[in-house]
Parts: sequence; structure tokens; C-alpha cells
Amino acid sequence: MKATKGMFVFNPSYQRRCACQAPAVEDDGTPMLNGDGTPKMRKLGASCPKLTQKGHGTWYFYFELEAGEGGKRRRVRRGGFATKDEAKTKAAEVYRDVIGGADVLSNATVGEDLRAWLKRKKRLARTTRAGYEEHITLYLEPHLGHIKRRDLKLRHVEAMYDAIERENAERLLHHAKVVELQEARDAAHTAWVRTAGKKTARRLTRRLYLEANAALREGRKGKRKITSAATMHRINATLSSFLGSGIKRGEYSTNWAAMVELPAVKRPKALVWTPERVEEWKRTGKKPSPVMVWTPEQTGQFLDFVDDDRLCAMWHAFIFRGPRRGEMCALPWPEVSLTGSWFRISAQIVEVAYRQYDEAPKQDSVRTVTLDSQTRELWHQWRLAQAKEHEQWSGEEAWVESNRVWTHENGEPLHPDWISRRFNRLVELSRLPPIRLHDTRHLSATLALLGNADIKVVQERLGHSSRQITSDTYTSVLPQLLTAEAESTSAVVPRPRKTGPARGKASKQKEQDAAPDTATEAGGDGPDEGIRPAA
Repeated sequence: MKATKGMFVFNPSYQRRCACQAPAVEDDGTPMLNGDGTPKMRKLGASCPKLTQKGHGTWYFYFELEAGEGGKRRRVRRGGFATKDEAKTKAAEVYRDVIGGADVLSNATVGEDLRAWLKRKKRLARTTRAGYEEHITLYLEPHLGHIKRRDLKLRHVEAMYDAIERENAERLLHHAKVVELQEARDAAHTAWVRTAGKKTARRLTRRLYLEANAALREGRKGKRKITSAATMHRINATLSSFLGSGIKRGEYSTNWAAMVELPAVKRPKALVWTPERVEEWKRTGKKPSPVMVWTPEQTGQFLDFVDDDRLCAMWHAFIFRGPRRGEMCALPWPEVSLTGSWFRISAQIVEVAYRQYDEAPKQDSVRTVTLDSQTRELWHQWRLAQAKEHEQWSGEEAWVESNRVWTHENGEPLHPDWISRRFNRLVELSRLPPIRLHDTRHLSATLALLGNADIKVVQERLGHSSRQITSDTYTSVLPQLLTAEAESTSAVVPRPRKTGPARGKASKQKEQDAAPDTATEAGGDGPDEGIRPAA
């Protein structure tokens, strides 16, 4: 059979071999000995006399490839097959891989290729690289790293996800056990606090509390997060990128990641904190969705609460302008124009393992954002307050000259995680239903929609590549919009008189008496089908 790619003929040879051994001898028949005097043994391989017996030995095949550089001979060998038919099937499979451009001679493992691939990726964003490294370290290398490049198949990838789901089941049980231990610890603490009377009873309850607390600490050891369906999809995307690169380099023939079926993932929809949802949250402590936004009234309550906070101007910007926290951390004063009422986002701070790195944002995220008059005035006041702090700290030679807009009292730039934790604490103190700092981007888009802003303008302000992303992700429907839509829809249909359940029986009877008989007016003798004018 002629190959369609490559100058070689596919003509595999098959033979049966075994691992039987016999004493090795010299050419003259003298036994060969080891250093300790024991006979040296040799493998019989294809010359074993027992190969005539059924089931003895295994089948091997080999075939020649196109010669390498300098005419070097290149031969594919595989073995260990129970039957000749299995060897033929494998030979055909290897041949297809050769035709597909895969490197079938390499002994490199998937783990080695993964690390080499990541090293070659010079232009990755820092957070993307960190995500790839995490996927390789925690999932791909442990499950696939030991497999040789030439042997990787779909079943190996599917087995990885099956193993992840089994680990998830074990972790769920661990999480449930930790919850039980925590409840027992809390109950023991409550019993200790409430114990009154003799000191002996208090000592006993205190000892029980300490034992329960120690059991909780021990139970938490080795606790790991559940690998969600969304995380599995991201792992698969990393694997797909790796295999795609390997196919281009001729190392792999098939992108097995593209053939895997994973659990469906639904992106959480942003919901509004309506009174009913707030009441349920107060009762159960559970959020109806991971992504929540406040109503305009709740937003006003939060802004009133943080009015005397040192970073009040920053919270206004998050809510009304919707920047990302890394963009606010990196914002320098030269990129702010209070006279022109705008600031330009051209840099960001990314966080990897709590360490900060300066990094250029994506091209779509480089933008100029206009300030509303209220936020602009607050930013002006903030700049004056920051100048006073500079004067107070300069005498102590402790001011950090960062030239950043948002800083601590000593001029040190804010850490992105610190901003999130500070925001969460303010929300908690305000007693409002919880939202995340990132949810303020949803809130900003939602308020803009309520103010009849064009979706294209909101897209540009948030730094999205398309209006579809803005519409699908960052716009929640407020109750006010739902009410307006419902009223406008019903108002399209003209109604001559008021309808509804409030009408009395007497008026209904009067209308029926005054209504003409449709069958008589039609001048026909046809049957009465119960058709009457609409009430």
C-alpha cells in the first residue's frame, strides 16, 4: 500500500516473540558466565521452540518510514499484542498517525510536552499563564503526564475527567464532614458561653469546646475545592490549545480535547435584589444567584452610608463608571483630567498569588471614560485630601511617591484584593444584601440601561469587544423596566370599556339584555352556538 504522504511503502512485518531465556554460550559452545560465576542468560525471542504452542508469546510488528537526515534508517516498532489481528489493527492505526503528521518515533511524554509548550508561550498574559500552570500542575500532568506522546488517545482524556468527578464526590463528603464538625464546634462554644453556676461545669464545657475545635482543625486538613463544570471546560480549553499547537508542530495527529463531552455550564445571570429576594436572603442567608445587583434605591442607601468613607470617591466611580479593580489600582494622575471630566484606562494591575504585576490590558480595554459631574466633584475633593496626606506624611519621610490616584494614607498604592475586602466589609456594615465588587460593573450597566443609555456607549465604557457581550453579561432587567414593558405592551391593544373582575353581576346582566341576538340579526335559522359579544 502506497502512502499518500511520505516516500515509503506501508509493508509491515509481523512476528511472535516471547520472554523465555536460555544460557548464553560462546561461539565454541563454552557457557558465558557473570562476574559472580552464575550463567549469563539470553532471551530467545523469536527462536523459542515453544512458540509453536498456542498462546505462547506475543505478537510484534515493524515497518519502515521515510529515511531521515543523511539517509538514516527510521523504523516503527510495537509489540505485546495477544493476537496477530490486534497487531495488524495497531499497525494500521500507527500508519494513520504517520500520515496525519504525528511523531510516532518519539519517546517524549505528554508531561514533557506540556512543560515545553508552556515555555514556548512567550506572549501569554500573566494571569493566563498562571491559569495554564495551575491546570497542568493539578490536572493534566497527574493524569496524562506519564503517557507517551505517541500513545495519547481519547480514552485517556475521558478517563481524566472521570477521575476528576470521582475526586469531586470524595471532596463533597469531606466538605459535608467539615460542616458537621463546624456545627459541633459552634454548639460546644455556645454551651460553654451559656454555662453558669459551678466552675466545674464551665471547665467541662470549655474542654468540650476545645476538643471540638481541635477536631475541626484536624478535619479541615487536606480540604480541596470542588472542580466545577466551568473549571473542567477551562482545563479542556488548555488541553485543546496544547494539542492544537502539537498538531502544527507534527507531534500529535488529533486534538482529542475537541471530542470530549463535558457537563453543560450555565453562566450565572445577574439578578436584582427585589424585596422578595431580600426577605428570603434574611431568612436563609443564601443568595439567589452568584451575581446580584442592587436596585437604584439600595444603591443610594450604600452611597449615603459610605459618604464619610475615605475612599468614597472611588466607590462612586465603581458604581457609576464600572471600571475593573485592577484598572483602578493602576490609574495614575496624569491619565485623569478633572477639567475635561474624563480618565483614560491604559494600564492594569494583575494579582497572582497576592503578588502584584503591572500589565497592559487587552486592546479593547484601553479606553477613555467620561466622569459624571457628581463623581468628578468627589474626585476633585479626593485629590485635595490626598495632597494634605502627602504633606502630613512627608515630614516623617514615609510618603510613597507612586503618583497613583488611589492610595493608602502614606501614598502606597492599593492592592486589588484589599479593595475587594474593604468593599465587602462596607456592604456588610451597611446591612444591605450582599454584592461583589465585580458586580458593580453589572450594576453600572443596569443603571445605564434604566437611564436609556445606548448599549454601544455602555460597551465602550466597560471596555468590551462587542455589544453582544455587554447585553448578555452585564445588563440585568430592573423591576421598573419590567413594569414599564408590561404596561406599554397592554396599552397597544385598544379597549372600549373597562374590563376586570370588579364588574358586578347587575351590569353584566344589563349588557346581556341590551345585546342583540346575533343569530336573528344574521337573518338565519341556524343553531345558537353560544357566541356572544365579548364581555
